[in-house]
Amino acid sequence: MTQQRPNGAPGSVVSGLALIDKPAGWTSHDVVGKTRRLAGTRKVGHAGTLDPMATGLLVIGFNKATRLLTAITGTDKTYQATIRLGASTTTDDADGEIVRSRLANAVTEERVQEQISELTGDILQIPSSVSAIKVDGRRAYDRVRAGEDVELQARPVRIDSFELTDYRRAEDGKTVDLDVTVSCSSGTYIRALARDLGEALDTGGHLTMLRRTRVGPFYVDDAVTVDQLADTFAYIELSEAASGLFPVRTLTDDEAADLQFGRRITPSEDAGTVAARTRDGVVIALIENSTFRDTAVAKPSIVFAAADGPGQLPEKGTPS
Repeated sequence: MTQQRPNGAPGSVVSGLALIDKPAGWTSHDVVGKTRRLAGTRKVGHAGTLDPMATGLLVIGFNKATRLLTAITGTDKTYQATIRLGASTTTDDADGEIVRSRLANAVTEERVQEQISELTGDILQIPSSVSAIKVDGRRAYDRVRAGEDVELQARPVRIDSFELTDYRRAEDGKTVDLDVTVSCSSGTYIRALARDLGEALDTGGHLTMLRRTRVGPFYVDDAVTVDQLADTFAYIELSEAASGLFPVRTLTDDEAADLQFGRRITPSEDAGTVAARTRDGVVIALIENSTFRDTAVAKPSIVFAAADGPGQLPEKGTPS
């Protein structure tokens, strides 16, 4: 992890990832805007939106590292959440209005565990109507706010684990709060899990707390707050980030020079995306195996300039 003070912020030369612990009440766009000012560059994005009520890990990319964000967005994630049984809301979370209340006094911990088991593994999930999914070119939540009825199609998601960590019944017995930890595939809506669990238990349900603790190989324990980022700009340099996301191939000098100009090289031993780096540790491209004129090759899918990181690309044929 590299750290720089604000007066030595990355600017337009360095590229990397910042791991931010998003506070409640901030939108993901708010965090991106703050990071732009702190990093001194306009080229900033994030890997997966968190709702304003949610807290936790938001992976921010700046400069050339924004090209890693699509791959990061598609990784598995882990969340901690609190689900309240006994009420359904317009948004499936506490920010929405309660549209129906049902007593949860008959719900036992055993019944909860049974229904959690039914929602684990490969399932079909209908996203919340206030999700960011586009319907005919417009975000679903924009259509809902405009008073339109939105019906989204069920989509396959994978729930790797859905663990009940605490069960609390309200003093009046009308509601039950469940603390849960969920590890899941990209594209899973935890609000929808809360809604579906509540419906399976005939009580209704919605989220009252959501915190993202992991995105792929990145953990919230390694993140900084927005205030801490303003004090010390901590980030993961592009080469380190790419090497942690993908298998790594160390290049010869000739291969490095070829990739710099978008040329193909010999195929890699690893399938899928591979981080191609020079012998001094600079990732200059992401490559994938392919076939060109019936010959197996590795071709660059993304080429990064060699100026970033702790080394320079040697000229083709130059010994190191």
